[in-house]
Amino acid sequence: MSQVEAPRGRTCSRRLRPVALLASGVLVLPVLAGCSSGEEQSRGNPPAQDISPADRELVADGGTLRWAVDTMPATLNSFQADADATTGRIAGAVLPALFTLDAEGRPQRNPDYLESAEIVEREPKQVVLYKLNQQAVWSDGREIGAPDFLAQWRALSGKDSSYWTARNAGYDRIQKVERGANDLEVKVTFTKPYADWQSLFTPLYPKDVTGTPAAFNDGARTKLKVTAGPFRISKIDQKADTTTLVRNPRWWGDRPKLDELVLSAVPREKRVAALAAGSLDLAAVDPSAAERIAYAVKDAGRGGRPLAYGPGAARTPSAALKSWAMAHGSDEELAEVAQQARKRAAEAEKKYAQEQSALSKYEVRKSLEPAYTQLALNGESGPLADDRVRRAIARALNRKELAETVLTPLGLPAEPPGNHLALAGQAAYTDNSAALGEQDTQEAQALLADAGWTPEGLREEPAKAGGEAAKPEENGKDGKEEDKKKTTGKASAEPSSRASAASQNKKDAASDDGLYIVGDDKPAARDPRSGSRVTHVLAPAPGAALQRVAVQRQAASLTDDGAGPADRAAGKAEDKGGMAGAYAPRGTAAPGAAAGGALGKDGKPLSLRFVLPSGAGSEVLRTVGDKIAQMLDRVGVRTEIIKVDDASFFKDHIASGDYDLALYSWPSSPFPATDARPIYAKPKPASDGSLLVEQNYTRVGTDYIDQLFTQAAGELDADAARDLMRRADARIWAAAGSVPLYQRPELVAARKQVVNAGAFGFGEPRYQDIGFKTAATAPKQ
Repeated sequence: MSQVEAPRGRTCSRRLRPVALLASGVLVLPVLAGCSSGEEQSRGNPPAQDISPADRELVADGGTLRWAVDTMPATLNSFQADADATTGRIAGAVLPALFTLDAEGRPQRNPDYLESAEIVEREPKQVVLYKLNQQAVWSDGREIGAPDFLAQWRALSGKDSSYWTARNAGYDRIQKVERGANDLEVKVTFTKPYADWQSLFTPLYPKDVTGTPAAFNDGARTKLKVTAGPFRISKIDQKADTTTLVRNPRWWGDRPKLDELVLSAVPREKRVAALAAGSLDLAAVDPSAAERIAYAVKDAGRGGRPLAYGPGAARTPSAALKSWAMAHGSDEELAEVAQQARKRAAEAEKKYAQEQSALSKYEVRKSLEPAYTQLALNGESGPLADDRVRRAIARALNRKELAETVLTPLGLPAEPPGNHLALAGQAAYTDNSAALGEQDTQEAQALLADAGWTPEGLREEPAKAGGEAAKPEENGKDGKEEDKKKTTGKASAEPSSRASAASQNKKDAASDDGLYIVGDDKPAARDPRSGSRVTHVLAPAPGAALQRVAVQRQAASLTDDGAGPADRAAGKAEDKGGMAGAYAPRGTAAPGAAAGGALGKDGKPLSLRFVLPSGAGSEVLRTVGDKIAQMLDRVGVRTEIIKVDDASFFKDHIASGDYDLALYSWPSSPFPATDARPIYAKPKPASDGSLLVEQNYTRVGTDYIDQLFTQAAGELDADAARDLMRRADARIWAAAGSVPLYQRPELVAARKQVVNAGAFGFGEPRYQDIGFKTAATAPKQ
């Protein structure tokens, strides 16, 4: 396991193809002011699939393919809260998918089920007409038709609480579902426009599953008696940790090439051994496993010479001679120890050589996943409740360097994502990262200084009520206790209080007044290393307020066609290279001479808790985390890296808000107005005083972002909807609660004969085409 993905919770979408949990986380007017012919180029190129494509006539008939999954399916019902990646893979092979994603992540009508699907009326209500493939039948022989659509809508509409559903997005906008002109037509009428209608009814379950709460809640968890895909479920073996799919005899489309598709639950850390043992044909792997397979291929061409990698490969002739001499020396006790060591080394080398020989039969297929890793900044309380501090953190990061750290060694393109809601190559993608600005140490320091975090702030006494500074004698024995803390490195790292954040009067940010904050009492941090010189803040006191106005005006001039003269004037002031809000107010001096020195306010150091998973498969995240800590150190922000158990990372830290900084990933979706909304929705106070964050674990949001998502979800003009999403993303960048760092690598070990499977990128598998090369085309081993 090498990555961390945020759980989708109650807004899970079948389009957000799950990536294994713990199996690995701004406005330039001249560039972004409007659409142009160059906007197509700004979409970038989608990552190329690496699936060893082959025409069906070159794929052998028959055979069993063993495909590794992370876990056995928790449920077979994709619309339940505990549905996982294995649930999705099974559903893709055995249930109707009305629209599937192509290599560019675009939804395409699936002709196996649909003759056509289109909006036939827009006024007074949106009406979508589905014309079904007349051959499409369930495995019990019944035609797929309106009763199935009707039952699924009723189950997922949210109107009947007896159904334990994970989400109802889109289904809650449907007014009615009815039969069309004949049994092969289904007419769906919406109460209000819904742009993402193509996301609905996929997967489509038979009415036997969705017709009653009992069947939906319990019946479909462990078995699906009726299916309608190229495969059907033959056996779920909990002891062997396998789910076996076989050909569906009633399938009307292209006949599946495989006899069987076996999904084997194999933990990521055990996959190299499973591949070496020959028990898998296809498996997602982490970078270290991919590297081993690459070495195995290189070693296979050495003609029997010693391996260039692995145990003993780095042993020099002199070391080998010394080991031999010790094993055959006159000191019997020492010789026995040396002989045992040589024996263990020889066994390890033999085992490694055998595994490498077996691994040489595989190859690594690689692409970029439709997901990105971000740095999350918890803006609920403490220093990060101040948007200036969040933007300073973001401006201190060299995102390109971080992306290269992860992707360049794998031979993958290393461009940091410029969008939270879409990835390069998708229709909705435009690079809006200029809304935050590029990496700039001086600007980051100036923003921190304007927020009141300065080297001299470490030596200041907290102000009394009314603004009077505390007298030394009132703060320990003539101030000696405080001095002792500073000199011994025992100063508290507790972040600034929520009250100071609330004083910023941020009208367009999530409020935490009167809310219970989980993990608000933060532990002491490390030694604050003071800078040698004092930063002088030349900006007047209203500078922070002016900066917030600049942020809002600049974002407005980008996103709102109806911006007033004052907004446009504010935008012109920033034509030199960035958004006004991404910079400190004019007159704020960057603490250049004290660069890297620790910062403080009211005697408290600026130190942030950086929570990372500690599992064996999270090395990449920890490497990136260390680099981020070094970058922040250069601007005076200290981090306390806290490594926690993988199992508790999300539940006890991210979801509960018990962190300042964290790294985790979000999948991308072709339907961002629906699927990304809960990730960036402004947190709302609940009746019990807690904070309802949906999936917005950064606790940073605005009312205007929410409005843009709502408008986009109801906008039936595709270009207008994309523009609304572009405007929303610019606001998300400006809020600086989430900083996308790199698109996640997709690495898949595949037996060389496997075709039409591997690293799918944005696309989805076509299960009936997966198989093995025919004997005539298969490479010789």
